[in-house]
Amino acid sequence: MAKGKVPTRDELLAFIKESATPVGKREIARAFGLKGDQRIELKQLLRDLRDTGDIAADRAKTFKDPKALTDITVLEIVRVDDDGHLLAVPRRHDEEKEGPPPRIEINPQGSRRGPAPAVGDRVLASLKRRGKNTYEARIIRTLGSAPRRVLGLYEEPDGRNGIGLVTPTDRKLKASYDIRPADKNGAEPGDIVWVEPSGGALARRARVSERVGAMSDPRTVSLISIAANDIPVEFPAAALEEAERAKAAPLGHRLDLRDTPLVTIDGEDARDFDDAVFAEPDPDHPGGWRLLVAIADVAWYVRPDKPLDRAAYRRGTSVYFPDRVVPMLPEALSNHWCSLVPHEDRPVLAAEMWIDAEGRLKRHRFHRAMIRSAARLTYNRVQRAQDGMPDAEIAPLMGPVIRPLYGAYKVLLAAREKRGALDLDLPERKVTLGEDGRIAEIGVRERLDSHKLIEEFMVLANVAAAQALEQRHTPCLYRVHDNPDAAKIEGLREFLGTLGVGLPAGPRIRPGDLNRVLHQVADKPVARLVNETMLRSQSQAVYSPDNLGHFGLALARYAHFTSPIRRFPDLIVHRALISAYGLGEGGLPDADKGRFAEFGEHLSMCERRAVAAERGAMDRYVAAFMASHVGATFPGRVTSVTRFGLFAELDASGADGLIPIRSLGQEFFRHDEGRQMLIGERTGETFGLGDRLRLKLVEADIATGGLLFEIVDVIERVERHAVPHGRRHDRRPDRHTPRRPVAQRGGPKDKRSRRRR
Repeated sequence: MAKGKVPTRDELLAFIKESATPVGKREIARAFGLKGDQRIELKQLLRDLRDTGDIAADRAKTFKDPKALTDITVLEIVRVDDDGHLLAVPRRHDEEKEGPPPRIEINPQGSRRGPAPAVGDRVLASLKRRGKNTYEARIIRTLGSAPRRVLGLYEEPDGRNGIGLVTPTDRKLKASYDIRPADKNGAEPGDIVWVEPSGGALARRARVSERVGAMSDPRTVSLISIAANDIPVEFPAAALEEAERAKAAPLGHRLDLRDTPLVTIDGEDARDFDDAVFAEPDPDHPGGWRLLVAIADVAWYVRPDKPLDRAAYRRGTSVYFPDRVVPMLPEALSNHWCSLVPHEDRPVLAAEMWIDAEGRLKRHRFHRAMIRSAARLTYNRVQRAQDGMPDAEIAPLMGPVIRPLYGAYKVLLAAREKRGALDLDLPERKVTLGEDGRIAEIGVRERLDSHKLIEEFMVLANVAAAQALEQRHTPCLYRVHDNPDAAKIEGLREFLGTLGVGLPAGPRIRPGDLNRVLHQVADKPVARLVNETMLRSQSQAVYSPDNLGHFGLALARYAHFTSPIRRFPDLIVHRALISAYGLGEGGLPDADKGRFAEFGEHLSMCERRAVAAERGAMDRYVAAFMASHVGATFPGRVTSVTRFGLFAELDASGADGLIPIRSLGQEFFRHDEGRQMLIGERTGETFGLGDRLRLKLVEADIATGGLLFEIVDVIERVERHAVPHGRRHDRRPDRHTPRRPVAQRGGPKDKRSRRRR
């Protein structure tokens, strides 16, 4: 801040908006060291800012950000963050029009006497500004609890005198709700509905507020996950209009790459193609390669703080279900102007990269360019071509396109193996729907070199993007994957010890240490078990402005650049690159440069929300598929051990569910957390992680996605070793483990599976 100089419009605006409290002309003059005629200039500048609506003035002649909250306001408490803070939002905040709400933390020490505030409460609070878009709230009084909506299955059981019953679809919610005829709001038995509980906690009454769909309709399966996870579905009219007005981008100053034979390689059922690739040998460095990764220029069409931008930011990511996609962008962009369809001009942001014979990234640069995709290829077709069976379209591309791509891929793959990226082998479940919308087949998605090729090209481009922003001192939204938690690593080490597998001592390990374990068990029956257990020991990847590196990929820096059509973090990185390289319109606004921590928190939440919705829908589809097999037996294996039972996965379908502890027999079973086992105290019978069992399907609950099994027989137990000295293998029984006597093995079933995810 320059003293003794009248501030510019932007400097004054920034000072007022960043002030924790409203400021008057005297405070501003003192802060900038203004005297005499300079105060007159300041007065005129303040008048201009007030007339344009950039600042607001009150009767006390103080100025503030017009979007700042009033000192006393009504809030709704919406969630608890990872640190245990209660967070609230203004009661009447329109996110579509006003953008993301500010961060408001409830100060528990400042609350008046009475019940502790909780999620769902409406409160009158005094606010104190802590920083830009951040407040502390002290509760003056509680105004009441907002109606809590619950999603559930509506039924009309016999013998209830017309009183309906709603059972929540969320397995964590145990209470069912009574629905009087006057409150059913047109709901029919078998409908999935939203209800608003009323009448107090003990009454368990509710009214139906909205009907989602009939459980008999297979399309309802995805709708449950969409509704339960609050996935935005409808685009605001203004956002749709903005997308419909889009048109072809001009060549202008773009680099013309239309004669370069870039190709897209995607799945058979892909509808949008947002990345294209090309490779050729580097004539200046034997064994080296020049690579191009061209990504749809979404930033050209989605401009900051416009309706389309706000709608996309609210979604954060596209969400994929077996029967549909909830896209981040309207179809006019995602399937048209931002889709690199073959033989048509499309604008891109291109990463041009050079690697040496060891696969090291030697240099890079980014361009706004125009391409014309030479072909829309698929993973299967490209792999068949590389294996010597090219089809008519690919045959002429083998020399100039396909073989160079695989040549560069082999170098990148060798570099990946050398740096020790974590090499987990976890087959992905593939679901095929029939014409009726129900699952026709469940299998394992084939993993081809063509898939890995595209992945390695994208990883390299993501590394280049992070490096470029660092080198040009531009903010970067990193994709970070922190080192595993020390406690989780100790738990993994303890578990591996029971299998006779060692892990280096110490709280910090490298991906290469884990890879050596994976290679050691690769051909053993416990290989899948070790892969899954190792995955659970990892930290969660998130978006952050603070570079923590990427543990899993063994990379010092990493950002998401390659899919702005379906991930908002990539769009932020595109805008930052456009600004860093001076590539024209649609770059990163100055106002956004200080918001990267906020971006990271919100977009990480959106990703978690999408993953939860996708998993929930998959679980319900599988439960629907298995419902016709209740009573049948299947081979499977134990995937998790808890104090209340075992979770198991079936071999053929990958369906997983709960084996309740009370179905294991009359005796008390002790939960040995260190060895991941349940141990019978009388007989010594054990059930542990990885044990192969023959299971009977007892129940398939489509609404919750829960499956319930009973053990018919033990096929094979995992051979376990004594835990090394000093490890926690001789624990006392968990006092919370219930004694649940039953007449015989295979006792009464739980009404719903309670699977831990």
